[in-house]
Amino acid sequence: MNILTLAEDFINLLYPEKCITCEETLFKNEKIICTKCLLDIPKASIPNLSDNEVAKLFWGRVNIENVFALYTFQKGGKFQQLMHELKYRNNKEVGFEFGRILGKKLSKFNEFSIIDVIIPVPLHWRKLKKRGYNQSEIIAKGISVELKKPVITNCLHRNIESATQTKKTRYERWQNVEEIFSIKNEKAIENKHVLLIDDIVTTGSTLEACANKILTVNNTKVSISTLAVA
Repeated sequence: MNILTLAEDFINLLYPEKCITCEETLFKNEKIICTKCLLDIPKASIPNLSDNEVAKLFWGRVNIENVFALYTFQKGGKFQQLMHELKYRNNKEVGFEFGRILGKKLSKFNEFSIIDVIIPVPLHWRKLKKRGYNQSEIIAKGISVELKKPVITNCLHRNIESATQTKKTRYERWQNVEEIFSIKNEKAIENKHVLLIDDIVTTGSTLEACANKILTVNNTKVSISTLAVA
């Protein structure tokens, strides 16, 4: 182990890791992003898991147990830069590491310690083939390491490749995703509390559609968590 540590230290000396946002050299205990840049990303205000601005997105629309978002998304900010790396530059390590950061936070809430399984919002197979991976699944795997709960990817299925949500109104987003998801393996989540994961929540339409499908399965509950809220 000491030899491996020395080898790793030597490699880092020759090829030091840089912060993905400011490009300063990372310290030994830092990954992907330096502590200063990480602290610069604004945290979402979640004083109560069932009564907060993110949870209110789902009130009267779908029955969600608890909702938590870690950061607030700002256009042009450091978090947007990180998500660009994850979604468009094949940097899966960003998703996994921030999944672990989110998982550590969730592990401090009793409400999330009682979930049974983790399900990432699925991509349509065409988009999955083009990108090569589902960024929400990478985030979910990081969360899984901290919560010690399994990630299930063979249950919730995206039937239709919906158009981009970026410039749509809230009602248009809801219309765009209403019937695009289905459940393929009910036994996998029957009688279980599901933690539904996505990278960013804006209007909540996609997560609402996913949750509604999950809740058609006998005796299921759904909680939601995302890296950020826009």
